[in-house]
Amino acid sequence: MAISERVHVPKTAELVANQIRRQIVRGELEEGHNLPAEAELMERFGVSRPTLREAFRILESEALITIRRGSRGGAQVLSPQAEVVARLAGSVLQFRRTTVGDVYAARLLIEPPAAAMLAEKQDPAAVEQLREYLELEAAAMGDHQAFAHASAVFHEKVAELAGNNTLSVFAEILAEIIDRHTAEVVRKQPSKPAEIKAAHKAHERLFDLVAAGQADKARAHWDDHMRAIGHWMLSGRESKTLIELFE
Repeated sequence: MAISERVHVPKTAELVANQIRRQIVRGELEEGHNLPAEAELMERFGVSRPTLREAFRILESEALITIRRGSRGGAQVLSPQAEVVARLAGSVLQFRRTTVGDVYAARLLIEPPAAAMLAEKQDPAAVEQLREYLELEAAAMGDHQAFAHASAVFHEKVAELAGNNTLSVFAEILAEIIDRHTAEVVRKQPSKPAEIKAAHKAHERLFDLVAAGQADKARAHWDDHMRAIGHWMLSGRESKTLIELFE
């Protein structure tokens, strides 16, 4: 059988970037750590200055290093952040003409199970952190824009505190989109005090269920709450594309 597909041969700069990236994700290079001087790295990897700088550009585009200019400049290590993935994923979703309704449907697949996981694991530290975000939300109840943002953060933290890193990253990808959409809706149609109070009460109820370890009830409650909120947030906006949202 004939083989017709081309094989991608990594450029030298990609190989250098791969080695540095591997050290960063393994924790061998910590955030804030300065990489060795260019001359030392060139000798270590056996590459030219243009090749090394191309490797730096790759890592900088991935937000794994930052380049400082000047006499005390150089490459400084950054920790991998989910926000970078979220921005890239947001661009892909926009390119695919994804609708806001599609994003909310995906959110329903992530957050209610996360709420159940959070309740099930009975982690006092996680419960305390959730309490803190609930209190921050309560403090923002006098400002509908501030409350909308605090509420979105509370939702995001439910997934983050559940303890599943993969689930948390997916939730964070959706969070930026949801937060942006919520801000737009609230700006055009400010929430009424009764609506803010009802939303906060639903969050208090989730906290109580999580603290009590009632996983099934936490899942069911969060599913019901999110469907109710989604119905209000999406009313007449289900087909709005993310491109429109990010313009």
